[in-house]
Amino acid sequence: MSKLLPSLKKVKKDGSKFLLLAAAACFLLASLLTSGCAQAPAPVQDDNEPAAEEKAEEVKADDFIILATTTSTYDSGLLDVLLPAFTEKYGTEVRVVSKGTGQALETGKRGDADVLLVHDRASELKLVEEGYFTDRQDVMYNDFIIVGPSADPAGVKGIKKVIEAFAAIASGGHTFVSRGDDSGTNRKELSFWEKAGIGDFGNWYLSVGQGMGGTLRVASEKQGYTLTDRGTYLSLKGTLDLVIVLEGDPDLFNQYGIMAVNPQRNPHVKYESVLKLIDFMMSPQGQEMIASLQIGGESLFFPGKGVQD
Repeated sequence: MSKLLPSLKKVKKDGSKFLLLAAAACFLLASLLTSGCAQAPAPVQDDNEPAAEEKAEEVKADDFIILATTTSTYDSGLLDVLLPAFTEKYGTEVRVVSKGTGQALETGKRGDADVLLVHDRASELKLVEEGYFTDRQDVMYNDFIIVGPSADPAGVKGIKKVIEAFAAIASGGHTFVSRGDDSGTNRKELSFWEKAGIGDFGNWYLSVGQGMGGTLRVASEKQGYTLTDRGTYLSLKGTLDLVIVLEGDPDLFNQYGIMAVNPQRNPHVKYESVLKLIDFMMSPQGQEMIASLQIGGESLFFPGKGVQD
């Protein structure tokens, strides 16, 4: 028994140490928990995260409007000049949907755009009267021309009237490339065929369903004729094997209009920003920028309204 006492004393002594250590650990844990409940640590600001004011500025900078426009204003490079200047002045981005005028008008009627820049004046005025669009302005104009191969197999260069030129192309079965996309240019072309009394088209007539730039390239490859606005032709002239064969007929006049989608029909339209764009395009600054766009000394567009009603 006496031999066991030292061992028992040692166990007792070690046990006491264990109890003391356990008690200390429990006390420390309780202190940490109490401290955490009493006061949560302050959030740490990430230096890379923008402040609230900066976030507000970012949201404002992300403001945008949608412009539905004909391909001629896009292909000619006009919008590359005008829209960055507008965004710099007002901080509103303009996102472009480039389509034929007919499709652009339908896009606006559905409310899938905020503002339109197109060239079918009669249709535009009718749709304004019907309440689809508002605040329309005659913003600029140029003219249509007929281009074709330099050899001019249809003899269009000796003709003064566009209707007679179309009749000559059809009667000789010479290749004609049509946009075929219900654009303002395509609508104008179809009206000329109708006035010329041409209703049946053979293999000589190619409807490609493309924008003005694509149509010009096809006409160049096929060495055919086509109707184009002057601005797009001048902007692509260096890449095309086509020459102007007819110009100057008053029937070839081409007016462009800018107008807002009516917010009474489509309340989501960003009307205030649209009015700023229209005002900018019609302002002395905007009109001067339109007039200054030239290629080889030739103007692509002329500011304002070209003819009186």
